[in-house]
Amino acid sequence: MSRVDGRANDQLRPIKFTRNWLNNAEGSVLVEFGNTRVLCVASFTPGVPRWLVGKGEGWVTSEYAMLPRSTHTRSDRESVKGKLGGRTQEISRLVGRSLRGIVDMKALGENTIVIDCDVLQADGGTRTAAITGAYVALSDAITWAQNKGHIIVGSKPLTQSVAAVSVGIVGGSPVLDLCYEEDVSAQTDMNIVCTGDGNFIEVQGTAEGKPFDRLLLNQLLDLGAAGCAELTKLQIAALAI
Repeated sequence: MSRVDGRANDQLRPIKFTRNWLNNAEGSVLVEFGNTRVLCVASFTPGVPRWLVGKGEGWVTSEYAMLPRSTHTRSDRESVKGKLGGRTQEISRLVGRSLRGIVDMKALGENTIVIDCDVLQADGGTRTAAITGAYVALSDAITWAQNKGHIIVGSKPLTQSVAAVSVGIVGGSPVLDLCYEEDVSAQTDMNIVCTGDGNFIEVQGTAEGKPFDRLLLNQLLDLGAAGCAELTKLQIAALAI
């Protein structure tokens, strides 16, 4: 099958991480999956929500949003509407769950890190780009906190890395990292979140048309796991700079 952008079925879009994109944040990165661009910003705050006070554990959470003109037509800001949409809430929770899956809250101490993921430009895979970029921002924020003495130096709040990628059935074939044009025509759409050692944190999959069998599911899982492994290498390289 020939893909719209000429990639092989198992090929990621060009991936780029630009760290320290904001001057004031403890951790920030602009992550690019092809034409999808998401700004991930980690804010560190000593202290935890009231329900965690005194337990010796920290908290990591996330908020996700799309800028009004991140898509082809302008959409109203949800703050103007006065309520968050279901999709926004669902993705915010997904990013938060994915990050908490690789954080040792005891080692983090009674500190809170909030990750804001703002989509600057959307071309498919915004949630997977947000998770992948959020890990890099989170790692930088934790390093900052250790250097400032907020977290014990030598402790390891991060137990793993985490990355995410989309897979799907397009034109009858399993493909990796769908752009928007592929996403809207996919017979099956799936998002896969993996740790750096290849374990799954979350799998979200839906048959948009024809139901898929176990063989196709296994192919999609293998394709997604391989894509996440490649993203993990790119995260490591970005953090080494």
